[in-house]
Amino acid sequence: MRFQSTLHRGLLLVLLLTAISSIGAYAQKSRQQLEREKRENQDKMKEIQGILQETSSQKKVSVGQLRALNQQINTQKKQIDLLSDDLQILDSELRNLEKARQELNGDLAKLKKEYGHMIYEASKRNAYLNQLVFLFSASTFNQFVLRYKYLKQYTDTRQEQVKQMEELQQQLAQKRERITSKKQQQQKVLTTRVGEAKKLETLKVQQDAVVKELSQKESQLRTELAANRRAANQLESTIRRLVEREMRERAERERREREARERAERERLAREKAERERAAKNGETPAVVAEERPAEKAAEPANSGGMTNEEVALASSFTASRARLPWPVKGFVSDHFGRKAHPVLKGVMVDNLGIDIQTSNGESVKAVYDGVVLDVTDMPGMGNVVAIQHGDYMTVYAKMQNVSVRTGQKVKARDPIGTVASDSDGTSELQFQIWKNTTRLNPEQWLLRR
Repeated sequence: MRFQSTLHRGLLLVLLLTAISSIGAYAQKSRQQLEREKRENQDKMKEIQGILQETSSQKKVSVGQLRALNQQINTQKKQIDLLSDDLQILDSELRNLEKARQELNGDLAKLKKEYGHMIYEASKRNAYLNQLVFLFSASTFNQFVLRYKYLKQYTDTRQEQVKQMEELQQQLAQKRERITSKKQQQQKVLTTRVGEAKKLETLKVQQDAVVKELSQKESQLRTELAANRRAANQLESTIRRLVEREMRERAERERREREARERAERERLAREKAERERAAKNGETPAVVAEERPAEKAAEPANSGGMTNEEVALASSFTASRARLPWPVKGFVSDHFGRKAHPVLKGVMVDNLGIDIQTSNGESVKAVYDGVVLDVTDMPGMGNVVAIQHGDYMTVYAKMQNVSVRTGQKVKARDPIGTVASDSDGTSELQFQIWKNTTRLNPEQWLLRR
């Protein structure tokens, strides 16, 4: 029957509407994520541009300038890729909505045809009288009621389905109009990014020129590399001495605590023995020696590695903060952790005990976590160096212009500890390291992802 066909079509429309809503929600979520990534990347581009301008203001090229160029090229590539992804999502959403619109138009056309046929049939006979005949020809009152409900539901369903179809078609038309507008807007942005791509090519030309000029200064670069290696080795030796000193002190503290516990136990046993001997001599029952053990209580805690309870708790919370530590300074990673090829010198490998974060001149440096300043020193080639202890972890901040903390001072996460220094080439970099006892760790695995 046509009534059942209409109900079936109504169910399909509900399912179709649900599917369209799901598609829209998914696309919206993806677009929101992309918009956020684009904003973050644009902020990074502006930041790197400022750093590049500082290094480029010097008359001579430098490795720092090359690294800033490389980073800016990467961020501009990423921005163009993000815009392309965004446009693809919009195209996909538009195709889905267009398909749904065509299906709805087809259903609406069928309904209009059915109504046209109904009107034609009604013109040939009195529909009102036919309905009355249909109603009053019922053999029972219950049958009369059922026929009445059938006619009413039939009429109401048709009207409601047409109304839903028209409203849904209107909504889809508005949705398509908005998406088309958004697509045009994104295409304009993408066109703008084509201009950025041309700037990107200009940067690549500039990059090639910097690499070429630096390659002609191989002797100078090798001299600078040797000096950097000496400074890095000296910094590593200093850090290891600090760590080993702390480990010796903890071991000594643990030994003293163990000896205090053992001494307290010996004294307790001696008192118990003396009491038993006295009781035996006098024919008495030995009194139970019930006493506190102050020496043993004073020996608390007996923690792994000789750390105090506070140090153990700090180390545990630091471990739990992996990949969530704030950055010590604004900027970008100009030299990553570990062993890698030199950016200019062919066949030369360099090793970084931490990471270099290139930033602006005089930028504030902040502690990444709560701790105690273990050491502050001035080191050739590394400037001012601050080491902060976090239980059995240590963070190291080098290449600083000045320091605003002192040895033994407690600091909180994000407390300023000094400012970044600039070298003779105008490059401002912070050398940042993380150690656990004598093991060096990759700081990028501990810092918040940017």
